[in-house]
Amino acid sequence: MTGAEPVFSPWRSVWRQLPLLIALVALWLFLWDHIDVLTIVTGILLAIAVTRVLYLPPVLLSGRFNPWRALLLGLRMMFEVVVASVQVALLAVNPRWTPMNSIIAVQLLTRSDLVTTLTAEAITVVPGTVVVDIDRERGLLYLHAIGTRTEADLERTHRGVLGTEERIVLAIGTREQAASVRATRRARRARRALGEPPTSDRPLATSDRPPEGGRS
Repeated sequence: MTGAEPVFSPWRSVWRQLPLLIALVALWLFLWDHIDVLTIVTGILLAIAVTRVLYLPPVLLSGRFNPWRALLLGLRMMFEVVVASVQVALLAVNPRWTPMNSIIAVQLLTRSDLVTTLTAEAITVVPGTVVVDIDRERGLLYLHAIGTRTEADLERTHRGVLGTEERIVLAIGTREQAASVRATRRARRARRALGEPPTSDRPLATSDRPPEGGRS
């Protein structure tokens, strides 16, 4: 899943970007708060200009959508937001809690710009974690996470990010990406059954305050 993204012809690229074009035109109509021929035409022209003229990486949809996986992704996101909100609220009112946060670098499984962006957005929506930087070329996400006092906390955050990426890939990723995620999950379950440690890259973390008790 770390290979180069597929190259499409110009017309196929436009077709795969059609949902994005429609969304941009709809946003333009919402801004004007009324619909007429001139507004629609200018919205279409601006949408094409934004997606074709500006110097940005092309946002190409995979052409695949799994409704069941998308439903599971949405339910899991709502669950994580509720649980994290309660946890952050409890930490905020706990007089004995002292902050111990970290900047964590997580190596993603895919180089897809769409998947990377959606993963970063999903992580930031959950209270307690926020993406502070993205290394697009190397597929790295740098996020700030609260309550990371132990190596187990770092590993849990690391697994959470990769789990979010996997659920997004299974919902809207390409068939090749989805097959790779399923293979990775099968290999992970096999290692757990054999009692072997995970082979994923360990999270790189830098504490945002001086170490106490020898931990950085």
